[in-house]
Amino acid sequence: MTDLAHTADAGPPGDAFAGTRIDRKLPTAPQVYDRLRALIVSLAVPPGASLSPAMVAKRLGLSLTPVREALLKLEEEGLVDIIPQSGTRVSRIGVQRAREAHFLRVSVELEVVRRAAGMPARPEIEALKAILARQGAALERGDMTEFIAQDHEFHRSLCEIAGVGGLWAFIRTRSGQLDRLRHLHLPTPGKTRSVIEEHKRILRAVTQGNPEEAQKHLRAHLSGTLAQVETLQRLHPTYIGA
Repeated sequence: MTDLAHTADAGPPGDAFAGTRIDRKLPTAPQVYDRLRALIVSLAVPPGASLSPAMVAKRLGLSLTPVREALLKLEEEGLVDIIPQSGTRVSRIGVQRAREAHFLRVSVELEVVRRAAGMPARPEIEALKAILARQGAALERGDMTEFIAQDHEFHRSLCEIAGVGGLWAFIRTRSGQLDRLRHLHLPTPGKTRSVIEEHKRILRAVTQGNPEEAQKHLRAHLSGTLAQVETLQRLHPTYIGA
Protein backbone atom coordinates (compact mmCIF):
# COMPACT_ATOMS: atom_id res chain seq x y z
CA MET A 1 0.00 0.00 0.00
CA THR A 2 1.35 3.41 -0.96
CA ASP A 3 1.04 6.65 0.96
CA LEU A 4 -0.14 9.55 -1.24
CA ALA A 5 2.14 8.49 -4.04
CA HIS A 6 1.78 6.65 -7.30
CA THR A 7 2.33 2.94 -7.41
CA ALA A 8 4.56 1.54 -10.16
CA ASP A 9 1.35 1.14 -12.21
CA ALA A 10 0.70 4.89 -12.08
CA GLY A 11 4.13 6.42 -12.56
CA PRO A 12 6.73 8.10 -10.36
CA PRO A 13 5.90 9.17 -6.80
CA GLY A 14 5.23 12.76 -5.93
CA ASP A 15 3.69 15.09 -3.38
CA ALA A 16 0.01 14.93 -4.20
CA PHE A 17 -0.78 17.97 -2.05
CA ALA A 18 1.85 20.27 -3.53
CA GLY A 19 0.34 23.67 -4.16
CA THR A 20 -2.90 22.93 -2.29
CA ARG A 21 -4.30 26.01 -0.60
CA ILE A 22 -7.18 26.05 1.87
CA ASP A 23 -9.15 29.30 2.15
CA ARG A 24 -9.86 29.71 5.86
CA LYS A 25 -12.59 32.23 5.07
CA LEU A 26 -14.67 29.46 3.46
CA PRO A 27 -15.96 26.15 4.85
CA THR A 28 -12.98 23.82 4.89
CA ALA A 29 -14.62 20.39 4.57
CA PRO A 30 -15.93 21.04 1.00
CA GLN A 31 -12.48 22.25 -0.02
CA VAL A 32 -10.83 19.12 1.37
CA TYR A 33 -13.45 16.98 -0.36
CA ASP A 34 -12.90 18.71 -3.71
CA ARG A 35 -9.12 18.37 -3.47
CA LEU A 36 -9.11 14.75 -2.36
CA ARG A 37 -11.70 13.81 -4.96
CA ALA A 38 -9.69 15.46 -7.73
CA LEU A 39 -6.56 13.61 -6.65
CA ILE A 40 -8.37 10.27 -6.52
CA VAL A 41 -10.26 10.67 -9.79
CA SER A 42 -7.12 11.80 -11.63
CA LEU A 43 -5.24 8.80 -10.15
CA ALA A 44 -2.66 11.15 -8.63
CA VAL A 45 -3.63 9.24 -5.49
CA PRO A 46 -4.14 5.74 -6.91
CA PRO A 47 -6.22 2.78 -5.78
CA GLY A 48 -4.72 1.24 -2.66
CA ALA A 49 -3.09 4.45 -1.45
CA SER A 50 -3.38 5.17 2.27
CA LEU A 51 -5.32 8.29 3.22
CA SER A 52 -4.68 8.63 6.91
CA PRO A 53 -6.96 11.42 8.25
CA ALA A 54 -4.20 12.55 10.62
CA MET A 55 -1.67 12.73 7.78
CA VAL A 56 -4.06 14.63 5.48
CA ALA A 57 -4.97 17.04 8.27
CA LYS A 58 -1.33 17.68 9.06
CA ARG A 59 -0.41 18.14 5.39
CA LEU A 60 -3.20 20.70 4.92
CA GLY A 61 -2.76 22.37 8.28
CA LEU A 62 -6.29 21.52 9.44
CA SER A 63 -8.03 19.80 12.31
CA LEU A 64 -9.28 16.24 11.87
CA THR A 65 -12.96 17.19 11.69
CA PRO A 66 -13.16 18.61 8.12
CA VAL A 67 -10.90 15.82 6.83
CA ARG A 68 -13.12 13.14 8.34
CA GLU A 69 -16.21 14.84 6.91
CA ALA A 70 -14.63 14.86 3.45
CA LEU A 71 -13.59 11.21 3.68
CA LEU A 72 -17.09 10.14 4.72
CA LYS A 73 -18.49 11.84 1.64
CA LEU A 74 -15.90 10.14 -0.54
CA GLU A 75 -16.81 6.81 1.04
CA GLU A 76 -20.43 7.37 0.02
CA GLU A 77 -19.23 7.73 -3.56
CA GLY A 78 -17.22 4.53 -3.31
CA LEU A 79 -13.92 6.32 -3.79
CA VAL A 80 -12.39 5.40 -0.42
CA ASP A 81 -12.72 2.49 1.97
CA ILE A 82 -12.83 3.39 5.65
CA ILE A 83 -11.95 0.28 7.64
CA PRO A 84 -12.39 0.56 11.43
CA GLN A 85 -9.21 -0.15 13.37
CA SER A 86 -7.35 -0.53 10.09
CA GLY A 87 -7.34 2.80 8.26
CA THR A 88 -8.59 4.59 5.16
CA ARG A 89 -7.43 3.82 1.66
CA VAL A 90 -8.43 4.68 -1.88
CA SER A 91 -10.80 2.06 -3.25
CA ARG A 92 -10.22 0.03 -6.38
CA ILE A 93 -12.19 1.20 -9.40
CA GLY A 94 -15.64 -0.41 -9.29
CA VAL A 95 -16.73 -1.54 -12.75
CA GLN A 96 -20.37 -1.97 -11.74
CA ARG A 97 -20.52 1.57 -10.39
CA ALA A 98 -18.86 2.77 -13.59
CA ARG A 99 -21.53 1.00 -15.65
CA GLU A 100 -24.27 2.58 -13.56
CA ALA A 101 -22.71 6.02 -14.02
CA HIS A 102 -22.50 5.39 -17.75
CA PHE A 103 -26.19 4.43 -17.84
CA LEU A 104 -27.07 7.62 -15.98
CA ARG A 105 -24.96 9.84 -18.22
CA VAL A 106 -26.29 8.32 -21.45
CA SER A 107 -29.89 8.56 -20.24
CA VAL A 108 -29.56 12.22 -19.27
CA GLU A 109 -27.26 13.46 -22.01
CA LEU A 110 -29.22 11.90 -24.87
CA GLU A 111 -32.11 14.13 -23.85
CA VAL A 112 -29.72 17.04 -23.28
CA VAL A 113 -28.37 17.00 -26.84
CA ARG A 114 -31.86 16.45 -28.23
CA ARG A 115 -33.00 19.62 -26.49
CA ALA A 116 -29.85 21.52 -27.38
CA ALA A 117 -30.28 20.61 -31.05
CA GLY A 118 -33.74 22.18 -30.91
CA MET A 119 -32.24 25.58 -30.15
CA PRO A 120 -29.12 25.77 -32.38
CA ALA A 121 -29.19 29.55 -32.74
CA ARG A 122 -28.56 30.20 -29.05
CA PRO A 123 -25.39 32.25 -28.33
CA GLU A 124 -24.15 29.47 -26.05
CA ILE A 125 -23.16 27.54 -29.16
CA GLU A 126 -20.26 29.97 -29.61
CA ALA A 127 -19.21 29.24 -26.02
CA LEU A 128 -19.11 25.52 -26.87
CA LYS A 129 -16.84 26.25 -29.82
CA ALA A 130 -14.53 28.20 -27.50
CA ILE A 131 -14.43 25.26 -25.08
CA LEU A 132 -13.36 22.92 -27.88
CA ALA A 133 -10.67 25.41 -28.93
CA ARG A 134 -9.31 25.48 -25.38
CA GLN A 135 -9.41 21.70 -25.18
CA GLY A 136 -7.49 21.40 -28.42
CA ALA A 137 -4.90 23.91 -27.20
CA ALA A 138 -4.51 21.97 -23.95
CA LEU A 139 -3.88 18.79 -25.92
CA GLU A 140 -1.25 20.47 -28.07
CA ARG A 141 0.74 21.56 -25.03
CA GLY A 142 0.23 18.23 -23.25
CA ASP A 143 -1.84 19.66 -20.38
CA MET A 144 -4.09 16.73 -19.53
CA THR A 145 -5.50 18.41 -16.44
CA GLU A 146 -6.84 21.26 -18.55
CA PHE A 147 -7.87 18.87 -21.33
CA ILE A 148 -10.11 16.97 -18.91
CA ALA A 149 -11.39 20.17 -17.30
CA GLN A 150 -12.54 21.41 -20.71
CA ASP A 151 -14.09 18.01 -21.42
CA HIS A 152 -16.23 18.38 -18.30
CA GLU A 153 -17.01 21.99 -19.21
CA PHE A 154 -18.26 20.91 -22.65
CA HIS A 155 -20.76 18.46 -21.16
CA ARG A 156 -21.74 20.82 -18.34
CA SER A 157 -22.42 23.58 -20.87
CA LEU A 158 -24.61 21.28 -22.94
CA CYS A 159 -26.68 20.66 -19.80
CA GLU A 160 -26.93 24.42 -19.29
CA ILE A 161 -28.10 24.96 -22.86
CA ALA A 162 -30.76 22.29 -22.39
CA GLY A 163 -31.98 24.04 -19.25
CA VAL A 164 -30.88 21.33 -16.80
CA GLY A 165 -27.53 22.69 -15.64
CA GLY A 166 -28.21 21.65 -12.07
CA LEU A 167 -28.08 18.00 -13.08
CA TRP A 168 -24.36 18.20 -13.86
CA ALA A 169 -23.38 18.35 -10.18
CA PHE A 170 -25.53 15.26 -9.56
CA ILE A 171 -23.96 13.41 -12.48
CA ARG A 172 -20.49 14.38 -11.23
CA THR A 173 -21.03 12.83 -7.80
CA ARG A 174 -22.09 9.56 -9.44
CA SER A 175 -19.29 9.40 -12.01
CA GLY A 176 -16.11 9.01 -9.95
CA GLN A 177 -15.50 5.40 -10.95
CA LEU A 178 -16.23 6.07 -14.61
CA ASP A 179 -13.96 9.11 -14.59
CA ARG A 180 -11.12 7.05 -13.10
CA LEU A 181 -11.52 4.50 -15.88
CA ARG A 182 -11.38 7.34 -18.40
CA HIS A 183 -8.11 8.56 -16.88
CA LEU A 184 -6.68 5.07 -17.43
CA HIS A 185 -8.00 5.05 -20.99
CA LEU A 186 -6.85 8.51 -22.12
CA PRO A 187 -3.16 7.55 -22.57
CA THR A 188 -4.20 5.00 -25.22
CA PRO A 189 -2.71 6.18 -28.54
CA GLY A 190 -5.22 8.27 -30.45
CA LYS A 191 -7.77 8.45 -27.64
CA THR A 192 -7.43 12.16 -26.84
CA ARG A 193 -7.67 13.09 -30.52
CA SER A 194 -10.79 10.97 -30.87
CA VAL A 195 -12.38 12.73 -27.87
CA ILE A 196 -12.00 16.10 -29.59
CA GLU A 197 -13.31 14.75 -32.90
CA GLU A 198 -16.33 13.23 -31.14
CA HIS A 199 -17.03 16.54 -29.42
CA LYS A 200 -16.86 18.29 -32.78
CA ARG A 201 -19.36 15.83 -34.30
CA ILE A 202 -21.77 16.35 -31.41
CA LEU A 203 -21.46 20.12 -31.68
CA ARG A 204 -21.88 20.05 -35.46
CA ALA A 205 -25.11 18.06 -35.15
CA VAL A 206 -26.40 20.38 -32.42
CA THR A 207 -25.52 23.45 -34.48
CA GLN A 208 -27.29 21.99 -37.51
CA GLY A 209 -30.38 21.25 -35.43
CA ASN A 210 -30.10 17.49 -36.02
CA PRO A 211 -31.04 15.73 -32.75
CA GLU A 212 -30.75 12.19 -34.14
CA GLU A 213 -27.16 12.76 -35.29
CA ALA A 214 -26.30 14.49 -32.03
CA GLN A 215 -27.62 11.52 -30.05
CA LYS A 216 -25.78 9.03 -32.24
CA HIS A 217 -22.44 10.77 -31.77
CA LEU A 218 -23.02 11.29 -28.06
CA ARG A 219 -23.79 7.61 -27.51
CA ALA A 220 -20.59 6.58 -29.30
CA HIS A 221 -18.60 9.20 -27.37
CA LEU A 222 -19.77 8.09 -23.94
CA SER A 223 -19.38 4.36 -24.64
CA GLY A 224 -15.71 4.28 -25.69
CA THR A 225 -14.11 3.70 -22.30
CA LEU A 226 -16.46 0.96 -21.08
CA ALA A 227 -15.97 -0.86 -24.38
CA GLN A 228 -12.29 -1.18 -23.38
CA VAL A 229 -12.80 -2.15 -19.74
CA GLU A 230 -11.49 -5.71 -20.15
CA THR A 231 -8.32 -4.42 -21.78
CA LEU A 232 -7.91 -1.85 -19.01
CA GLN A 233 -8.35 -4.58 -16.40
CA ARG A 234 -5.56 -6.60 -17.99
CA LEU A 235 -3.27 -3.58 -18.12
CA HIS A 236 -4.07 -2.36 -14.59
CA PRO A 237 -5.10 -5.42 -12.54
CA THR A 238 -4.34 -3.77 -9.18
CA TYR A 239 -6.50 -0.75 -9.98
CA ILE A 240 -9.80 -2.25 -11.10
CA GLY A 241 -12.20 -4.36 -9.05
CA ALA A 242 -15.61 -5.83 -9.76
